[in-house]
Amino acid sequence: MSRVFYFYVQTRNSFLFFFVCLIYLQLTIGSASAQKITTVLPETVVSATLVPVLSSRVGSSINVVTSEDIARLKVHSVPKLLRKIPGLAVRRSGALGSFTQIRIRGAEGNHTLVLIDGVEVNNPSGASEFDFGSLRAADIERIEVLRGPQSSIYGSDAVGGVINIIMKQGRGPGKVYLSTEAGTDETINSATSIRGSGKNYHYSLGITGFSTGGHSIAENQGNETEDDGNKNLTFNLKAGVKLSKNLEIGIFSRHVRDKTELDSQPAVAGVINTKEADEESLLRQNTSKLNIRYKMLEDNWEHLLTAGKHKIKSDSFTNGQNSFETEGEKNKLRYQTNFFYKSFNSSITHRFTILSEKETELGKTFSSYGSTNRKITNYGFLGEYGIDFEDQASFTSSYRHDNNDIFKNSNTFRFTGSYLSKEFRYRLHTSYGKAVKNPTLFELFGSTENYLGNPSLKPESSIGWDIGIEKRLFDDRLTIDATYFNNHITDLIQGSGNTSINFSGETRVEGLELAIEARVFDDFIFSGQYTYTKGKDSRGQQLVRRAKHLASLNVSRSFYGGRVSLDLGLDYNGKQSDIQFSNYFMTQKYVTLDDFFIVDVAASYKITENFSLIGRIENLLNEDYEEVFDFNEAGIGALIGFRSEFGL
Repeated sequence: MSRVFYFYVQTRNSFLFFFVCLIYLQLTIGSASAQKITTVLPETVVSATLVPVLSSRVGSSINVVTSEDIARLKVHSVPKLLRKIPGLAVRRSGALGSFTQIRIRGAEGNHTLVLIDGVEVNNPSGASEFDFGSLRAADIERIEVLRGPQSSIYGSDAVGGVINIIMKQGRGPGKVYLSTEAGTDETINSATSIRGSGKNYHYSLGITGFSTGGHSIAENQGNETEDDGNKNLTFNLKAGVKLSKNLEIGIFSRHVRDKTELDSQPAVAGVINTKEADEESLLRQNTSKLNIRYKMLEDNWEHLLTAGKHKIKSDSFTNGQNSFETEGEKNKLRYQTNFFYKSFNSSITHRFTILSEKETELGKTFSSYGSTNRKITNYGFLGEYGIDFEDQASFTSSYRHDNNDIFKNSNTFRFTGSYLSKEFRYRLHTSYGKAVKNPTLFELFGSTENYLGNPSLKPESSIGWDIGIEKRLFDDRLTIDATYFNNHITDLIQGSGNTSINFSGETRVEGLELAIEARVFDDFIFSGQYTYTKGKDSRGQQLVRRAKHLASLNVSRSFYGGRVSLDLGLDYNGKQSDIQFSNYFMTQKYVTLDDFFIVDVAASYKITENFSLIGRIENLLNEDYEEVFDFNEAGIGALIGFRSEFGL
């Protein structure tokens, strides 16, 4: 097996070889059945506060996508999963693998802070965003989406909210997991992983390969076109060891190589449209973390020391020549101490947390129009207090001070509350907080053919709050959640001409999120969400690429004792505004993109306990649509393959 992995790495572009190897492994090694033991525990989330808490005690709005959801939907694209979450707007610039933004509650794309296993992965050398187009769903255990201002915990970037992607951890006897899919547009998606744990250790190693011929982004122009494809190779390693009763050490490492073919929007004197071009982007990401945890006083006092690093390099090629290159790096060292206290003969639990961290961001750009090499260092100090009244109410408050070597120091805060009525089966939840977003290094100092940085930019600031009610009916088989949100952003940074400026006045966003989940029977799941967002900048202009109406619906049903499963998914995106540029990007006008409706169907058939056939059809109705102006999206597509697991 090691020789197979080595040869695959050496021939990383040959995903077909990977496909053949997986089938060979399945046929020659076989599978060893193992008894499955399932323990149902209350859901715990790790992103909402500085310590893990039960989801029923969280005052902020949070949703979780689990590995079971990923398996049920048979989805290999993370943005596809995130369309199912209230408040999230997904925008992809064309073909699979192209740059993909996630906006939360009408905020900007770089107002969404993204973490992978607790490591911040927003790109400091670009727009301080994370490109979801390069993220595959394999090896993901859960995705926690925390909405609302979260800077008092996470610092800059968390204006709209936080998306924390948690990779799978080994549990139980060692197993090998295999999956392969092939389909239209020369698409192949393959993944293999090995996971397990013992009394004092756990490990997980995964490799994912994805390749597609894609479609032409510039098809709408009616010119002679060629397809724009994508190739992605991802490695994940997660392991931990318990050295003693009180001391644990964990490591995480992730490496991504992503190559995407593109079409361009050349600067011309007239209207600027997407044209067929010989362009490519090559993205390389390296993410790593070391975590040390020490517990004292019967686990009531713990200390955590974490060192995280994310490095990203991006190259843009035109006609085979490197035309633009960026390098970004984010390093963070943090110490956190948590103290838990429950008074004698009391049902009240107190949580105290103090955290200090040092974060360094580096950004470099190289092009014929100039080069930059900048660095920002920030020291953060924060405290959080939580109080839990047993089985009824929980409250948290947090306060943070950031000392930055370029910008004015900032202070942020957050208050949350949750109240549960067991008698009437409802839960009230609310949050209120302040967040900040520092200008990106590129906005400050960057330079391209059509852009000059503005070193006079000020940080953006926001005040946001929400309030909601969650109601459970029919023995908890039906859950309905309704939440109103409101966010005011000042000094919003926007493009103007060939640079960026701070808008005066307030950008106001408000809306309503509705979510429903029904388990009518054990083998029938119905879920849906609807989001209404009203957002205008200080000039009264509707915010671009943020539809007022977003909705999704999923119906899942299993048959024959769970051997056959079917899933029907519907995603609706309402009309939205975007910008059409002209005159060498110096002038712009607002245009309206049509609404669209996407239907997906997925199915699986379990041949044996450890081997299943899977299939999926995306955009079943072959909808012709755009998420970004003049960037054509894919039509109908299908994948079919298998999933398997066997013991070591």
